[in-house]
Amino acid sequence: MKALRGVSFLGARENARLGLLMPFPTTRDRLRPITGRHNPLLKDLRSVYAHGNLTGDGCFAVEGVRSLEEAIRSSVRFRAVFFTDADDAATQRLTQRLLEQIGHKVETYLVPAKLFHEAVATDSPQGVAALVRRKESTLDEALREQPALMVVAAGLQDPGNLGTILRSAEAFGAGGVVLTEGTVSVYNPKTVRATAGSIFRLPAVTAKLAELIPYLREKGVRLFATSSHKGIPLHEAPLHEPSALFIGNEGAGLARDVISKMDATIAIPQVLPVESLNAGVAASIILYEAARQRSLQQGQA
Repeated sequence: MKALRGVSFLGARENARLGLLMPFPTTRDRLRPITGRHNPLLKDLRSVYAHGNLTGDGCFAVEGVRSLEEAIRSSVRFRAVFFTDADDAATQRLTQRLLEQIGHKVETYLVPAKLFHEAVATDSPQGVAALVRRKESTLDEALREQPALMVVAAGLQDPGNLGTILRSAEAFGAGGVVLTEGTVSVYNPKTVRATAGSIFRLPAVTAKLAELIPYLREKGVRLFATSSHKGIPLHEAPLHEPSALFIGNEGAGLARDVISKMDATIAIPQVLPVESLNAGVAASIILYEAARQRSLQQGQA
């Protein structure tokens, strides 16, 4: 392990006055060194970034200071946390800041910068990553908010779009997001980052369309497709009622056989010559309208 530089043992108040780093009282004990790329945990981290799925024991990867702090605030269970061994002052402050928030029973590792960057394949990694345990959810949990409101991602391929949808779903009071066949993994690292922490709190459930649609009908949930131009104008759609919003593939949209099973199609009014909206943006607009209608209804109750 590299020696810590710029550390003063003058005391907390004096360190703060001089702008020096605080000493790491337990860093040497907590940060176990990883020196080779064949370390099993590092291999799992590298695999998640390479393939965008869960590890064999149900963990996914998070990277960056904000994502780690969101995970901590959300009481996520950590399998392991990895810090780069870069010895600049900013990295040392970051390491200390996060270690103070991470429970002492969590395994923490120090990884050579070269191995860290090989494993964490992002454009600008921030020097910290983790494997966290998935929180399993059910369809019933996704319908817990009453009146029910959920988003069904049916064939979405862009992880950024899916992450945006999860973030907006939480922001506007939806109970959860359901992923059907052909949809990018919610545990893809790009999806995880785009959720800005919502993945740690919002139920995300995988289901087959053939089973999901009858289930929702049995629960009294109205099924809404989305369209660029044809359908009920957004402000007229009865989104104050129990609703499931089906968002299709970015290029092809929802399959015709799925559309035929919907109760209605919602169209977001747009100014020509715009042809369509990004899937994440469209879902967010509809979710906002649902939240607006529900707020108005509560005010009238």
